Amino acid sequence: MTPAQFDTDLHNSVILAICGRDRVTVSRQMNGKAWAMNLEQAYDPRNNALNAWRLTLASGVIFLHSFLLTKQHLPEIHQFLRDGWVDGFFAISGFLIAGSWLNKAKSRTYFAARALRILPGLWVCLIITAFIFAPATGSVSFSSQIGYVLKNGTLLPLQVSIDGTPPTDFPTWNGNLWTLLFEMLCYLLVAALGFMRLLNKWFVLIAFLGAVVWSEMLPPWSVFGGMMETGQAIDPATFAVLVQSLTARLLTMFLAGALLYLFRDQIPASWTLVALAVVIVATSTLLPSYRLLAAIPLTYGLIVSGALIRHKWLQLPTDLSYGVYIYGFPLQQLLLVAGVGVHPILFAAISVGVTLPLAALSWFLIEKPSLGLKKRLEQRDSRPPSMSVRVSGENVRRKWMRHRAA
Repeated sequence: MTPAQFDTDLHNSVILAICGRDRVTVSRQMNGKAWAMNLEQAYDPRNNALNAWRLTLASGVIFLHSFLLTKQHLPEIHQFLRDGWVDGFFAISGFLIAGSWLNKAKSRTYFAARALRILPGLWVCLIITAFIFAPATGSVSFSSQIGYVLKNGTLLPLQVSIDGTPPTDFPTWNGNLWTLLFEMLCYLLVAALGFMRLLNKWFVLIAFLGAVVWSEMLPPWSVFGGMMETGQAIDPATFAVLVQSLTARLLTMFLAGALLYLFRDQIPASWTLVALAVVIVATSTLLPSYRLLAAIPLTYGLIVSGALIRHKWLQLPTDLSYGVYIYGFPLQQLLLVAGVGVHPILFAAISVGVTLPLAALSWFLIEKPSLGLKKRLEQRDSRPPSMSVRVSGENVRRKWMRHRAA
C-alpha cells in the first residue's frame, strides 16, 4: 500500500468511525487538499435530501401539467420547465438503481425490490381511479373500469380514459403513466449490464455518450412537445420517432445518474461545483436540447446537493414523491371537472395541496408496507445458511464416506 492510499484509507476510517452520519462536518474540519471529500464520502443512503428533491420534482410535474390542462403557455424558460422535472427523476433513479444492483446479494432481491416499489402503489391508484374518480365524473361501465385497471397494470398504458371520462379537453386519466414503462426498462437494462459484467465505469460512460449522440440525431424534443401541447394528431411514422426521442432522452439522464454512482469515489462533492452546475443548466436552456450540455451538471447538482444537505427539515423520512407523481394528474382532472379554473400557478398550488394527503395515505398504507416485504426478503437472502442445513449436509457427506469405505 502506498502512503497516499494509506492516508485515504485512514481518512475514510476516521470519518466513518468518529462521525457516522455527520461525515460532512468532520471532513470539512480536516485541513489540507488530501482531505478533500468525494461523493462516496459525502453520500449517506440514510441521511440525505434526495427524498425532498424527488418530492420537489413530482410537484414540478404538477406545475407543468397545470399549464397544459388549463391551456396556458409556459414561461420563457420553456424547455427546462417542461422536461427538467422528469429528467431529474431519471437522473436520481439512475444513481440509486445502479447502487441497488451492485449492493444486492442476489438478483432476485433486486427484481423484487423494483417491483415492490412500483407495482403495488400503481395498482391501487388504478383501482381508485377506475372505481372512485371515474364514476364521480360521469356514467361508466364495469367492463371499461376493469379494462382500465388490467390494461394499464402492466406498465404499458393501453387505455387512457374510461367511457369518455374525464370530461375535459384532455380526456386522459393519468398522463404520467407512460414514464413508468421507461423506468422499468431502465431497471432491466441495469440488470442486463450487471449479468454481463458490463455495469462498470467505462462501459456505462460509452453508453451514455452513445445515448447523447442518438438524442442529438433526432428532432428536438420541442417539436413533439408542441404537438402534444396543442393536441395535434400524431401519425405512426412520427410516433415511432417520438418513441425514439423519449427513449434517448430518458436513457441519457438515467445513465448520467448511473455514471455518478460508478465514479462516486473520484467525483468531488463541493457546493462550489453545485453552483457551477446550476449556471451550466441555466445557460444550456438556450440550446435546442439542453441535455447536450446539462445532463451531467443537472445530475451532479441534484445528487451532490442532496448528499451535502444536512438540514433535518430536508431529510424527509418518508418518500411521498411516487404518490404525488401517480395521483397528481387524476386529481387535477377532478379539479377541472369541479370547475376550478384559476391561474395555472394557483391551480398548481391547489393541486399539490389536494394530492399530498392522498400521497401520504399511499405511502403509509401501500408503499411502506410493500418496502417492508422487500427488506425482509433482503435480510433472508443475506442470512448465512442455517445450522440445521449445514448439519444435514454434513450428515449426508458422512453417510456417503461410510458407504464408500464399506
